[in-house]
Amino acid sequence: MSDVSIALNRFGMGGRAGQVPQGDPRRWLTAQFDRFDPRPAPIAALPGTKLIASQLATYLAEARMLGQRARREAGARRGRAMQGEDAMRMRAPADATGGAMAEEAGNDRDPAMQARRFARQQGRDHYTTAVGARAQAAVASDTPFVERLVHFWANHFAVSADKVTMIGLTGAFEFDAIRPHVLGSFRDMLHAVERHPAMLLYLDQAQSVGPNSPLGAAVARRQARRQIGLNENLAREILELHTLGVRTGYSQADVTEFARAMTGWSVAGLGRGPAARITGTDGEPGRFVFAPRIHEPGARTILGKRYEQQGERQAAAVLDDLAVHPATAKHIATKLARHFAGDEPSAPLVTRLEAAFLKSGGDLPTVYRALIDAPEAWVAQPVKFRTPWEWSISAMRALGTQEIPAQAVVGLMNQLGQPIWRSGSPAGYDDIAASWAGPDAVMRRVEAAERLAARTRETIDARARAATLFPDALSATTQQAIARAESPAQGVALMLVSPEFLRR
Repeated sequence: MSDVSIALNRFGMGGRAGQVPQGDPRRWLTAQFDRFDPRPAPIAALPGTKLIASQLATYLAEARMLGQRARREAGARRGRAMQGEDAMRMRAPADATGGAMAEEAGNDRDPAMQARRFARQQGRDHYTTAVGARAQAAVASDTPFVERLVHFWANHFAVSADKVTMIGLTGAFEFDAIRPHVLGSFRDMLHAVERHPAMLLYLDQAQSVGPNSPLGAAVARRQARRQIGLNENLAREILELHTLGVRTGYSQADVTEFARAMTGWSVAGLGRGPAARITGTDGEPGRFVFAPRIHEPGARTILGKRYEQQGERQAAAVLDDLAVHPATAKHIATKLARHFAGDEPSAPLVTRLEAAFLKSGGDLPTVYRALIDAPEAWVAQPVKFRTPWEWSISAMRALGTQEIPAQAVVGLMNQLGQPIWRSGSPAGYDDIAASWAGPDAVMRRVEAAERLAARTRETIDARARAATLFPDALSATTQQAIARAESPAQGVALMLVSPEFLRR
């Protein structure tokens, strides 16, 4: 691969017709820092976190109201049934089928079920629109290196649209918590991510209550049947996935202490009425709120350091330290090196990125510049197998796609095995070839390539287009294969599944 081709394909999201970087490829990459738009038109047009959270709050309030009504009605029915038990028994053979049918019909009209169905569909609409906007922004971007970094960080801080409360918020999470900070400090991005409602809901932080907090103590005194208590999910994933990395010296006691420090970090406005006022979580839906009545009092000791701060500042101080911890630097450096320089990055490269991170206090552009300066990222042979997302965006950029139906992108990514914001795990999707280069996965790309090529309506000469997309980097084998295609569409399909296109 030539340096220009590496800049386009390994660092960027693939080339576009007639848009070959001029001058120094490395300077072309760093110049993108000054041009990046965190809210390009497709994303700026979307509803934000506030509106989506408001709709979610409305659904949750309705669901609670309907649940209470259903419980009252169920109690009344049980009373009536006990009174008419003998009569019911006499009519049982005739009513059994009719009763079941009536109950089934009733489920279709069940207000709670209808509300849940409506909320899920509303969330799916937000999700689909956001996926389409993400693809549109990536395909049209003239700062593709920074776009790739946005996707990298969104996968690092993965949330998954698996719950009805999460579906609509996943896109807003990336757009509001990741994009504005991709060229800032890791510390600022870490704080934004951990305070966003999507993260707080996904990892159940909003349900975490300090056992000795005012509310926790009150519940314990009354021996309430409702189970409330400490939830360690977010604290554990911050340590294990977001900052220090797996097996980096922290203990279960550190996780528990950090979870205690984080109690009170919650989402405003999703609960209403007396309960929200008691916990201190009322307010504008979706806004981060610190709720002192559920915060575990006292100093905490985490990773050997004692945190005397109280309230919100306690967990914030822990995050500040984690953001610049040497283990965090090594973890981030390793993941960035793996993403850009191969599944098994060299130790010297990781060390240099780690040093850049530590010396700059987690200034991300400084780390990116160290990556751009690294010779390991510019080796001529391909070092990475493109993920389904990378391949799809590169294909659309290569074909000059202008209008991108959102539902089509969702369907394509489902078919290729990488549904956007649906990794199903806080660890996100794997970033190694073994996860994406299996025979079945490659065959799906072949099928998708044929469909994409068919839509070009024979208007693209793949021989010329491939030379533009891979300047001074197209193999003789690929050139011959495309030249021997039986039709322009077949030539395009062959280009999209060529080794140059599958790897970067």
